[in-house]
Amino acid sequence: LVAQQSSQDSGHVGDDEAPSTSSGAAGSSSVPDLPGYYFDPEKKRYFRLLPGHNNCNPLTKEGIRQKEMESKRLQLLEEEDKQKKKIARMGFNASSLLQKSKLGFLNVTSYCRLAHELRVSCMQRKKVQIQSSDPSALASDRFNLILADTNSDRLFTVNDVKVGGSKYGIISLRGLKTPSLKVHMHENLYFTNRKVNSVCWASLNHLDSHILLCLMGIAETPGCATLLPASLFVSSHPGDRPGMLCSFRIPGAWSCAWSLNIQANNCFSTGLSRRVLVTNVVTGHRQSFGTSSDVLAQQFALMAPLLFNGCRSGEIFAIDLRCRNQGKGWKA
Repeated sequence: LVAQQSSQDSGHVGDDEAPSTSSGAAGSSSVPDLPGYYFDPEKKRYFRLLPGHNNCNPLTKEGIRQKEMESKRLQLLEEEDKQKKKIARMGFNASSLLQKSKLGFLNVTSYCRLAHELRVSCMQRKKVQIQSSDPSALASDRFNLILADTNSDRLFTVNDVKVGGSKYGIISLRGLKTPSLKVHMHENLYFTNRKVNSVCWASLNHLDSHILLCLMGIAETPGCATLLPASLFVSSHPGDRPGMLCSFRIPGAWSCAWSLNIQANNCFSTGLSRRVLVTNVVTGHRQSFGTSSDVLAQQFALMAPLLFNGCRSGEIFAIDLRCRNQGKGWKA
């Protein structure tokens, strides 16, 4: 049957119609490869190949090879468009950033931030498999909050549980390697039935030794800021002691931040309604600063004793921690 079909198809050498696909006989295991002929899987016919270029019969080996390469290129571009995140900013590309930096329109900090944002927007999304010593602990991997530590070696996670409340855990990223993409989850039995408003890593004993959580109050239980040692989940430092576990009664805290400034050592700040509260976890001393709006974001400066606060009204205030009972700042 193959010989008869090939002999019949040889009469279509001079036909004007050409196959619309670029797949060859090598791409189909069920169709034998005949020397000097090309099988079109859509038309299910053999076409005779002529060496070189021919005006009467444009079907040549070189033409088929070019069509296959073009089809593969278009397929790769389509897959890349599907996986690439859409960039919201118009004209936001590497060449424009570099040109603006050379012209002096962008400083070093802004250029690095925008270049990092551009790189992240072009990354491909892949699913990571989470392993745990307790399989029942991973009943849900939909986390309400994920926060990486300073070196991006660990992730502190908060997710809801079926009985109500929130459960905490730490994901170790040290085993995250391609192509397996697996991480390990460390959890303990500590959970709360209150909403977590804000979380930050705290450096009390060493870098990122604790986790600071702002918990919302419910019923007759007031809100508080809780300091949890990371060793409750996993001991990442040999000979690490359990560490300090304490709670501060701070109702209505919207945000929190830990200070790495030596002039405000062992201190954290909580953003409340129209004021900021700076607390020393060792001495218990507190400083209060007034603002014009609710403080939803906070960040300590590293070089000077300044605390930057992002308010609900859209303003950014810089508070000098050396000024007691008042806040000095500017709008940004």
